[in-house]
Amino acid sequence: MKIKFGIILKLLSWYVVAAVIFYGTIFSLFVHIRQLVKISEDIANRNYRISSASKKMLDNLLWMAENQKKYDLLKKEEYKEYFASSQKEYEANLYDILWFGGGGDSENMKAWEELRRQYQEELASRQKSFPGEGDHTETQLLREDVIDNWVDQISKARAANELQILSRMKGLSERGRSAVRWGLIGIGASLVVGLLGVIAISYSMSRPLRELRRGIKSLSSTRLTEPIRIYSRDEFGELAGAFNDMAARLTEEERMRSDFISMLSHEIRTPLTSIRESVNLIVEEVMGHINEKQRRFLEIASREIERITTLLNHLMQISRLEAGAVEIHPQPIDPHEFVEGAISRVFPAAEAKDIKVRMEIGAGVPEFSADPANLQQVLLNLLGNAIKFAPSGSEVLVTVERVDSGKNSELVFSVSDDGPGIPAEEQSLVFHKYYRASGVRDQVDGVGLGLSISKFIVEAHGGAIAVRCGSGGGSVFSFTLPVSWKD
Repeated sequence: MKIKFGIILKLLSWYVVAAVIFYGTIFSLFVHIRQLVKISEDIANRNYRISSASKKMLDNLLWMAENQKKYDLLKKEEYKEYFASSQKEYEANLYDILWFGGGGDSENMKAWEELRRQYQEELASRQKSFPGEGDHTETQLLREDVIDNWVDQISKARAANELQILSRMKGLSERGRSAVRWGLIGIGASLVVGLLGVIAISYSMSRPLRELRRGIKSLSSTRLTEPIRIYSRDEFGELAGAFNDMAARLTEEERMRSDFISMLSHEIRTPLTSIRESVNLIVEEVMGHINEKQRRFLEIASREIERITTLLNHLMQISRLEAGAVEIHPQPIDPHEFVEGAISRVFPAAEAKDIKVRMEIGAGVPEFSADPANLQQVLLNLLGNAIKFAPSGSEVLVTVERVDSGKNSELVFSVSDDGPGIPAEEQSLVFHKYYRASGVRDQVDGVGLGLSISKFIVEAHGGAIAVRCGSGGGSVFSFTLPVSWKD
């Protein structure tokens, strides 16, 4: 069974890795600290005690030598007792050193073992020489050369112990620095791994989200032409796959709907033409005289037939635009004549609503190259919408200006009105097929194809079309054309 490496598993994996490094560092520090404590205790319990006991042994030997001399001179028994007391302390300190030093440095302990051997031999030699407690006042308790030899040996052993203390203190310091170093390395490694984990997981999450956002924007603003990329097999990958499936179904449904509308438009066009011609023949009294009431109803029927014909023409036109079957034939166009021609064609509709249509063409606007018939349809559509939604007695303004940005130059055509405007959340949708703003759906006739057709035509010329809210209310529709556009 294949395990899905999902988001939770990714987070858990990075957490485990960072936790292992962190707690491994803590454990390493704990081991080092235990060793440091052990070494410190060993120095305190062994080396310092040896140092203290050896110093007492030197004092005992010196005291023994001093009492021995006093006894030889004064022959008082109390000095002999002092000598014996110092000798006992000497023995006790010597055996303490041998006890403390058990398991210690073998070379250093050999000196103390040798000292004990010499001491025992000296005691055995004295017992042979003086088996009883008779008068031996003229005899030395310990020879002076023996005491001097032992002082020398103790001093050397004590110096060796001091060197061992220094060596172990140095090792203690080195181990402490090593513990700190490895502790910092471990903590740094855990931080780096954690940071890298956060960056990697954030990137693995943000990248598919950016791709999904791009796909949603493409779906909401333009036709989706390709699926979004799937970067992982986790929940985001499943979401991207579901989005691709949805986009594919929407694309297929859109294609089927376009094919159906195109087929239906062709099928209706022929009988509708016959009906229109028949109505025209009756109105012209080719088939006999008609009264005024009949003429009025026939004129209504003729207008409705004309409206249906216009709708069918729009449907067929957008089908051809989507299929790329419409060819653009650019010609030189004078901007003044282009705008005046469009205004003259909408003048009757504007005059009926008492709306003034005014144009402003900036200085330095040159002739431009475009398909006059198709581009005229774009401007007429924008003017027709502006007049349709503008209140009576208002003004519609048409402006043309040249905008230079670096090496590129564009002509910007704008149509402004004082109508109800378009909500900001709907501005990216008004160029979709069949879409109509929520505020005008029940007030004005139409199917929402004019702006979609205009968008196709402008983009076929290499430009772009957009809408924004006017500074004083209403809407401003604008489209751009590159000055140097060529077919």
